[in-house]
Amino acid sequence: MASAADQAPARASLFYDPKVRGLFFQGVLVLIIGFLAYEAVTNAVRNLRSAGIASGFGFLNNAAGFDVSQKLIPFSSAGSSYGEAFIVGLLNTLLVAAIGIVLATILGFAIGVARLSSNWVVAKVAMVYVEIVRNLPLLLQLLFWYNAVLAPLPAPRQSISFGAGFYLNNRGLFFPRPILNDAAWLIPFALVVGVTIWFLFRTWARRKQAKTGKQYPIGLVGFGAILGLPILVWLALAAIGGANPITFDVPEQQRFNLRGGMQVFPEFVALLVGLVTYTAGFIAEVVRAGILAVSRGQTEAAYSLGLPPGRTLKLVVIPQAMRVIVPPLTSQYLNLTKNSSLAVAIGYPDLVQVFMGTVLNQTGQAVEVVAITMAVYLTISLVTSAIMNIYNRRVAIVER
Repeated sequence: MASAADQAPARASLFYDPKVRGLFFQGVLVLIIGFLAYEAVTNAVRNLRSAGIASGFGFLNNAAGFDVSQKLIPFSSAGSSYGEAFIVGLLNTLLVAAIGIVLATILGFAIGVARLSSNWVVAKVAMVYVEIVRNLPLLLQLLFWYNAVLAPLPAPRQSISFGAGFYLNNRGLFFPRPILNDAAWLIPFALVVGVTIWFLFRTWARRKQAKTGKQYPIGLVGFGAILGLPILVWLALAAIGGANPITFDVPEQQRFNLRGGMQVFPEFVALLVGLVTYTAGFIAEVVRAGILAVSRGQTEAAYSLGLPPGRTLKLVVIPQAMRVIVPPLTSQYLNLTKNSSLAVAIGYPDLVQVFMGTVLNQTGQAVEVVAITMAVYLTISLVTSAIMNIYNRRVAIVER
């Protein structure tokens, strides 16, 4: 008679356990990646030492010794550092990306809706725009706007005058620069208060509409709060102080140039226009696909309730289409931000041109400069994606 030990099944090897085998191969992969990373770092340090190039980020405190045409913070070749040059390039990149995203979204939505218009001419013009813009390289479009559109503008002494201190020439657009007195800070503060009032009213109105179906004049209230409140504060300050709280430094046309005012450089305009028109073509297709994804029955039901086509599109179709539009729209925002690095081709001082170009050539700190630049673009992309993911969850349809 066999014993209990003889009847027990043989124990399988641990290597045949899927969990153990998976942990083993993952551990091996981690060791291989760690080894390769260690070899890459040590090899880079060894090569830098042999070339006599110091490593580390101490170079950011050294004097830059060059100037930048467009800067949002004080920067000069006299006493500014490489770290400040990095900030200048970063702010210029964020500026063109932020303005470009807003304008490309507006233009893209308009063209996407126009492609579905019942008007044959409007639909075909929108289609031609999309097909041309999407199938031409972005770099070629940037060079076109800079060299073919802006460069032929007249010289400063033959500037085109639009009146009220606005001048246009091949060095950019010149316009009056506002100068605020001591009490003028109340005007932007009133603008912030107006935006807050509009946001709170908008939230309250939408909740009331969801409960009762009654609509409130959100746009009219927003216009009055955002525009009217700062104007009232402006007039009040002028009445109390007896003088205008905001004065303007108006450009004056000299013999060879213009003096005073503010200047929008042609490189910025060419980059912004190129990015906006190019990205808007892709956004238009995203919007068109999102609208077509909404069932035709939704539109017919809205028409049967007496809603006109415009309000049907705004209140019924677009809100449902957003769940389809937002994910690919996020990709277009990221592409616009990363495509801004092509600014180096037309001389716009963005992060790549200022930091990856001038700073890298002067310092030779290739590893550090490239690593910082990659980290910046990665951070911008992750922050943009996080914001759009939050918005995507808000517009997603929740099943009951």
